[in-house]
Amino acid sequence: MYINQTLEKLQTMKLSGMVKAFEEQLAMPQIKELSFEERLNLLADREMIERENRRLKYRLVFARLKMNAVIEDLDFKIPRGIDRSVILSLANCEWVRQHQNIIITGPTGVGKSYLANALAQKACREGFQALYQRLSLLLSELAMAKGDGRYAKILDRLSKSHVLILDDWGLQPLTESQRRDVLEIVEDRYNTRSTIITTQFPIEKWHELIGDATIADAILDRLVHNAHKIQMKGSSMRKKLNSLDKT
Repeated sequence: MYINQTLEKLQTMKLSGMVKAFEEQLAMPQIKELSFEERLNLLADREMIERENRRLKYRLVFARLKMNAVIEDLDFKIPRGIDRSVILSLANCEWVRQHQNIIITGPTGVGKSYLANALAQKACREGFQALYQRLSLLLSELAMAKGDGRYAKILDRLSKSHVLILDDWGLQPLTESQRRDVLEIVEDRYNTRSTIITTQFPIEKWHELIGDATIADAILDRLVHNAHKIQMKGSSMRKKLNSLDKT
């Protein structure tokens, strides 16, 4: 009777981890060899793990990452300009704690988005909130949001993410309104949050892509000076995978 009452109380308090651990202990005869303090510690550990797993699941859902990419799956054997020591140092997420940025450049299909998503996924595992955005779609959403009153809400969501991926930077020239939207985004995050940029274009071309020298200077000042720069190279990984599928 007391066991059922205890389980009901734990359920009422939403201690699902402790419920599972307690039920498992009841099915283990050897558990009686442990002291009360040891058994209680096991229950508390299980509850902490369950809660962190739920928080991680929420962070990953919120992040809307483009692909299921993880740092541990990166292939350093393929010559793509990825320095293993640099990537592993970034995996500790100190760059997020220091509010630094990452700029990943390289030709199409070489794996820029995968690397960006893997770094963001690792940040989620470290307890940070991330968000993936394809820049062209984000700018279209912001344009519509100005007409329906969601503009400030979207900017607030972007500014609160510890890590923001802006994928496919520079695929098309920016309009005057889009330039100011980008400046608004990076200004809100400057020295308080981290941004990952993926682009086919080297940083030297960004002034031309942005299209306004004054705004370009302001954007680059907030993104580049404290950024880790990763220049990828090589042929398209997608083409290689497609050719393998056909063999």
